Amino acid sequence: MRQATVERNTKETRITVSVDLDGSGRYDVATGVGFLDHMLEQLARHSLIDLTVRAAGDLHIDYHHTTEDTGIAIGTAISRALGSRRGISRYGAAVIPMDETLTRVAIDLSNRPYLVWKVGLARPKLGEMDTELFKEWFHAFAHAAGATLHVETLYGENSHHMVESCFKGLARSLRAAATEDPRHGEAVPSTKGTLEKSVGADGGES
Repeated sequence: MRQATVERNTKETRITVSVDLDGSGRYDVATGVGFLDHMLEQLARHSLIDLTVRAAGDLHIDYHHTTEDTGIAIGTAISRALGSRRGISRYGAAVIPMDETLTRVAIDLSNRPYLVWKVGLARPKLGEMDTELFKEWFHAFAHAAGATLHVETLYGENSHHMVESCFKGLARSLRAAATEDPRHGEAVPSTKGTLEKSVGADGGES
């Protein structure tokens, strides 16, 4: 059962996340940030990962801590649900069109966390949410999930469409990468023989 529940409690946020990697895309999300909820619902629906999120944060200050810590908690839950990462496809990619916008996302569930973010958003806010926080969410998610993640909006004008296409691209690429490939069996998809998390990156092949 590739499931996990994570609780993250700090002086700034209290978050509980549950995931089922082999779900049907069901979601029950409440972070107190409307636009973030909408994006996390997209993540669940298009990845087919069942996702439950409950977050209470210091929204009277701003949305930064809730956004970042939600990314950490979801990434951690996915990492735990993946376990040793034996048998997974490991790589996934998606190109998502949304009206005038086109976004490309590629992921490697390598346990070598890295984010490349090439998304230029013209508007400073979407709803009440600062658009600069989306990079923070993706960065937090990638590092907690142990994912090399590249997100690039090739072109677009509408900031809502651009951000939503990023989350949908993550969802579809994550769905592909986390899928178990029967040809792998119980093998680790790496010539190193392990995808266990290590301290630092040595730049070697994996």
